[in-house]
Formats: sequence, structure tokens, C-alpha cells
Amino acid sequence: MTSSSPTTFLRALRDLDLPDHPEAVVVDGRALSRAGLRAVAVAFGARLPDAGPVAVFAEPTLETVVAVSGCLLAGVPVVPVPPDAGPAETAHVVTDSGATCWAGPPREGVDLPVVEVPTVADDVPARDRPDDLPAPVAETETAIVLYTSGTTGAPKGVVLSHRALRTGIEGLADAWGWTGHDVVAHGLPLFHTHGLVLGVLGSLHLGSRVVHTGRPTPQAYAATPATVYFGVPTVWTRVARDPEAARALSGARLLVSGSAPLPVPVFERLRELTGHALVERYGMTETMITLSTRADGERRPGWVGLPVGEARTRLRAEDGHEVPADGETVGRLEVSGPMLFDGYLNLPETTAEVLGPDGWFATGDLAVVDADGFHRIVGRESVDLIKSGGYRIGAGEIETSLLALPEVQEVAVLGLPDEDLGQRIVAYAVVAPEDADDALAARMVEHVAADLSWHKRPREVRFVPSLPRNAMGKVQKKLMLDVPG
Repeated sequence: MTSSSPTTFLRALRDLDLPDHPEAVVVDGRALSRAGLRAVAVAFGARLPDAGPVAVFAEPTLETVVAVSGCLLAGVPVVPVPPDAGPAETAHVVTDSGATCWAGPPREGVDLPVVEVPTVADDVPARDRPDDLPAPVAETETAIVLYTSGTTGAPKGVVLSHRALRTGIEGLADAWGWTGHDVVAHGLPLFHTHGLVLGVLGSLHLGSRVVHTGRPTPQAYAATPATVYFGVPTVWTRVARDPEAARALSGARLLVSGSAPLPVPVFERLRELTGHALVERYGMTETMITLSTRADGERRPGWVGLPVGEARTRLRAEDGHEVPADGETVGRLEVSGPMLFDGYLNLPETTAEVLGPDGWFATGDLAVVDADGFHRIVGRESVDLIKSGGYRIGAGEIETSLLALPEVQEVAVLGLPDEDLGQRIVAYAVVAPEDADDALAARMVEHVAADLSWHKRPREVRFVPSLPRNAMGKVQKKLMLDVPG
């Protein structure tokens, strides 16, 4: 990236001449206008002790929206911390990111100065209210560091610039016809790309209203009038099982699914109930959204469409040559464009493994493309990345956590197909025969939930006498897919 122009990200939040609404941002029933949000966000930014980064306890509240917006307006990098992260994961994120202060309630593993987050103008004394926005930083400056699970080890910090966020959002605006006239509704977490960057920050950039429903239940979605609904396949599967809730979404302009593959039967059932063919899209924390079906184009179940905005894609065979665009030949998906991340924080060697000097990023996913440029994701090169309930979860960190238990001699974690979650986390553990009981299995689940995150807990524990290994001692997980439960 070479641009050094001032950032214009969060354009609609910066420009108070645009039409406003008293409920421009609603989170679990609490609302702010854009002018109100801007006032308290700027006040929060003025309270920051230095240039950050700022670790934000990213629960689904107005406080999170204010803190994240305040950091971005002030040009200070923001680090969203998952609210279900255990002490070990929280401590890693805070330490690895170099955060200099904390926004949120006290947490174990955090020893940083706390900056209070105002949520209404009355919370800000007149003497502490800045007259105007801080001077904009360069677009190439870091905006946000999102931590994502790798296939091994601790979560990695994905560094995204203001330019990456802006160009990614503007590409989606073009693909989806997303404007300030829309109302976006979702109930997704506010510590990753889908819920925070797209759902909230995208709306604040484009001027649309955004309503966070709290929990993403079919009833909550049905009770929230909107033109665009975001959901992960788990949410849409549950909506499809509730015909009354599904029919309530018929008046929407778009229903958008992402973060994991949407089962074709769910796509078809929702089309039957709502009259809408869902928009499916593909992206990663490292790439923003790079592929999507369009609001004004074909929506083919199981396919994630065309490159978005300035994104470019290519599919490479094992020999490095591009595969034919025949809709059948599988290739390794690589992407390029201004919406790409700048690298993994503090991990230059890991970054160099996937982000080449030519600007192309190796996603690790396999795909096919047809003659019209339509893409379909067919799988992951590795079996170690689990997609469960819309989360991308690394098996390695769960294995590391479980091996801390003295009874666990060996362990391998896999994602097995699940109708509701997409994949469910299953732990295969080698323990002494006398320890292999339901009590230990329950304790293993509880340990991961407390040590890492609730959504990373195994949904099932299977005790096995041994793990299959190759001559080099590496566990052969593909062979374990046939191990009976």
C-alpha cells in the first residue's frame, strides 16, 4: 500500500451534514444518533492517555461501539477483546498487541489503565468536550488489530489499515447496493469482521442505520424491521426452522450469509419462506470480503460469486500455474487488493509464508471458478481450521489447553459436520483407562471454556487408545474422520 492521503473511513460519522436519525445505532435496545455517537466517541478519544493501541472489551453494547469509533476517529489502533475469552487468551491478546490502556470492566489477566467509556453526552462534562474531530491520520495507518485463531498456537493479531477497511466496505456497497437508506440488522459478536467491521463500522461509513438485536435468535430478527439482515449459517438454519420468523423477513431488501458455507437446503428453504435468494459471500479477517454474489446479479446456492470492489483472485494448482475456469478444477485460492491486511503482528516469518512480495495472499482455502468468474469454496487445505457457528477456530490452541490437564496424555481436535453449527468441535483424547469417564469429559469441556473461550469448547469428547501417526510422529487427522464415536 502506497497511499498516504488522510483517512475518510467512517465517512458518515464524520459528516454531520448527512441526514441523521435518533436511533442511528441501536445495540440491544439502547440507541444513539450519529451526532450523539460522534460526540461521545470524540470525547472518549480525547481521554486516551497516548497513541495506544487500546484494548476494548468487545461485548455487544453501546460502550463497545463508542470505544471502537472513538479510537478510529482519534487515529489510535483498537484491539477488540472477545468477552468470552479466558484469562490466558485475554492476557495474550493484551500483551501481544502492546495495548497501553483498557476500555471495559475489570478482567483477570489485564493490568492496564482503564479509560471510562461515555455513552451519552451527559456523561461528558462540558469542559471535556472537544470542539471538533482530531486531525485525520494517513489511510495507511493501522486502524484495528483483530485476533484470529491459527491452526496451531495462540491467536494471531491481524493488522488492518484504515484504507483496508474503507475499500473493503465500499466494495460491498457496490456489490450489495448498500446505501444510507438501508437499515442493517444483526446479532453477531462485536469482536470480529462480520459483526463489528461490516455490521457496525460499515454502517457508520455508509450512513445506514444499524440495529444489533442482542442474541441472534429468529424471534429477535423477526421483531427488528430492517432492509438488510446479516447472519452466519447457524443463524439462518435456525430461522429456516421457524417459518413464522422467516416470513417476517420477507419485506427485507437483502439477506446476507457469511463466515462459513451455507447449506444448500437452508438456502432453498429460506427462498421458499421469504421469497429471497440469500446473498452469499466469502472473506477472511486478513482479506475483508473478497467474493460475493451481487444484489443485482445471480445468486447460486453454494457459490460465493465474484470479486468485490478492487479485490482480485486467482486459483493456483500445486505446480503454481492457474487452473482452468471450468467450474470443476480445484485450485488454491489467492487474493490481492487494497483491502488486504498488512501482516500478522509481531510475526514477520508467518506473514511471509502467506503474503508474497507481489501482494498476493494465500488463503489456505480451495476453490473452483467458472467461465463467468463465479467462485465456489470447496474446502480447506488443512483440517485444523474449524468453522463452528460462524467462528473460525484453531484446533491447535484447544489441544494445547487440554494438554494442560494431567489426565490427558495425547489429544487431537477435529471439526465434524453438524447440521446446526456447520462443524462441531470434537476432542479425541488418550487417557488412562480408569480416567476415561463422563466426569473427565465434562471437566475437559469446562477447562477449555474457561481457559480460552466458550465457543471454543469441545461439543464432544471421545476417548481413544491411541492417535494415528506417520513415520515422523505427526498425527494423521484425516484418518481420524473414520474413528467411530
